Amino acid sequence: MSHRIITISREFGSGGRTVGRMAAEKLGIPCYDQELIDRISAETGLMKPYVEEKSENIEGGWLSFMAGRDFYGHSMQDDLFLAQSKVIRELAEKGSCILVGRCSDYILKDFDNVLTVFIHASMDKRAERIVNQYGERAEDPFARLRDKDKKRKAYYQLYTDREWGAMGNYHLALDSGILGLERCADIIVSLY
Repeated sequence: MSHRIITISREFGSGGRTVGRMAAEKLGIPCYDQELIDRISAETGLMKPYVEEKSENIEGGWLSFMAGRDFYGHSMQDDLFLAQSKVIRELAEKGSCILVGRCSDYILKDFDNVLTVFIHASMDKRAERIVNQYGERAEDPFARLRDKDKKRKAYYQLYTDREWGAMGNYHLALDSGILGLERCADIIVSLY
């Protein structure tokens, strides 16, 4: 393949989605985040809100997750992961792009042309971001961060058998709270 792929995994509130969009704009390539949800929804026939909620998170902990499985241990969320994997592989084979979240680093682990990135920041910086940028005010922002990260971590571990955020899983880890979003995008672009 002559094209290159960047995957961006991120802590909630770290600005990873924004970094991906900024880098894609600088490189003149597509960035898939919400677009993944649209494509996965079309592929599966599932409603977009369901895909958005279930394509990166495990709701209600392990007991609730296991309760939704059939006799063979299979669930609708497993079907969703398979459809998500198919869409991500198709986009990666089609051309250069940036893929945000949804285990794309793992799904494309056998591709030679992939740069895997993890964007993180301190709890304080992320809490500030979700309040100022996302308008999160209904609950303690630190509780919201912990909850969202816990769900992403459980989902990632279930479908990849790897630890979400473990630096050995990524080529590059960037602290957006220290470096800033623009600088993170510039570093990714320079490595591309």
